[in-house]
Amino acid sequence: MDDYMFKTYVGRCKSIVEATTYLEIFTYSDPAFDTIEEHPLTPDEFENYLHQRGAFVPAKVPAGVTRTSAIRLVLQQNAKHPHTFTPDVLSFTHREYTSMVETMNLPYRTIESISAVGPFFWSAWDQNEEDPHLQIVYRKSDVRKKGYTRGWELTLSHSINSTLTTGFCKGTPSSDIVECIKHLKACSSQIFHPLLLPTIIFSHDISFKTEIKQRDARDWLRRLEHAVSMRSEIQEQEGYVSKDGVVDLDAVNRDLVECHSQVLWKRPKAYLEIIDGIEKSMEKFRDKLPERRRGREMRQLHASMLARLDFYKIKLQGIDSYAYTTLQRLDIQRSALYNIIAQKESKLNFQMAGEQRKLAHASTRDSSAMKTISLLGAIFLPGAYLAAVFSMTFFNWSPDPGQPIVSAQLWIYFAWTIPVTMVIVGGWWLWEKRRERIYDREDRDLEKGSEEMEGNIMATMRKRTMSKASTWNNGKMEGKGGKEQKEA
Repeated sequence: MDDYMFKTYVGRCKSIVEATTYLEIFTYSDPAFDTIEEHPLTPDEFENYLHQRGAFVPAKVPAGVTRTSAIRLVLQQNAKHPHTFTPDVLSFTHREYTSMVETMNLPYRTIESISAVGPFFWSAWDQNEEDPHLQIVYRKSDVRKKGYTRGWELTLSHSINSTLTTGFCKGTPSSDIVECIKHLKACSSQIFHPLLLPTIIFSHDISFKTEIKQRDARDWLRRLEHAVSMRSEIQEQEGYVSKDGVVDLDAVNRDLVECHSQVLWKRPKAYLEIIDGIEKSMEKFRDKLPERRRGREMRQLHASMLARLDFYKIKLQGIDSYAYTTLQRLDIQRSALYNIIAQKESKLNFQMAGEQRKLAHASTRDSSAMKTISLLGAIFLPGAYLAAVFSMTFFNWSPDPGQPIVSAQLWIYFAWTIPVTMVIVGGWWLWEKRRERIYDREDRDLEKGSEEMEGNIMATMRKRTMSKASTWNNGKMEGKGGKEQKEA
């Protein structure tokens, strides 16, 4: 089943090119013949290296000198392709990768771990009963920043009978793989233990940088506490106070988010699980180790590695408690900040309500004045209209005997007045309808503009909240942040 699954996964992967080297370390009963070789590995020599042909044939040693241990690795220590740790991507051709896994007896399941998230460790014995191999997969490759993936991976296979460890190791420039390989060379006399390189990589992965980052986050938290809870103690150089003495709540809120993310960097719980996995793997190795390999050096190294892992476990537990306290204090400051913002919003709403109340009173006064004007118009308009009508020449209030008071041509007045009135009213009605359409279009544009403005405001708030730019002027923190960005 494993070989079928392996071929299926390999077939759907894409291939990229990375610079490849090889590392060979051989130790002998006579240390004078120990060798350490690390050189570039070109594609035309790849198969020769896997099968130890040509220039890679093991060196001959005098009779009586025996090989005690060996490690042969294919290395890609400075993997720079932006998709080098992307799922379904191989840094070899399909044929090269398949040949490497089969020839070096590496675990088929390695390719199924390329999409694993977080630190990942797995180990198991293969099904070879005559010469059991302890197979190990250890990797971390789920981080993506500025369009590039970051991480490393290690695949090993250790033969119980021949003491030979074969494997493949890859890492980006931001990882510590280069330093780990240097460390491995310095410990070349101890390569007989298959968990040596995984332990070295683990030691570098949880180095002092984790504790320094937690300390820096706690110092940042204190500055935030001064800004939120003890505003009278804020100093201007901390970056939260404007020239007029007002605290920049946007900057405080943004730094609360960034500080929270810094505290969550490399959570200890995941690495405690890795320690448990390495310890179980060491138990598997010790239980199946033949008596001829249970010498004093093996027992001492095994005990030393277990003690180191226990030491790291205690450190991680302390970091976890420290980070938990920092997160609790951040939650308190976040709640306090939200209360401050809510109070300011309430004050602003009260001010707006007061302004609206003044506008309402002004509108009421204007409405009363208009009512008065309308009442006066209603009182005087009928009289003025009647006076105008009866003052026309159609009425003769001092007629001669036999002449009527109302002229027979009075119909001319109505014949002109009614059509002209209808034309004016009709023109007004059309003009009013046109104005209503203009108002409707303006209302739609205003509503659209309000939605865009709301979207821009929300985007600006998210940008200010989630921005990683530090707002407090701390040269030490800025220097470290710049250094970390360069390493990334």
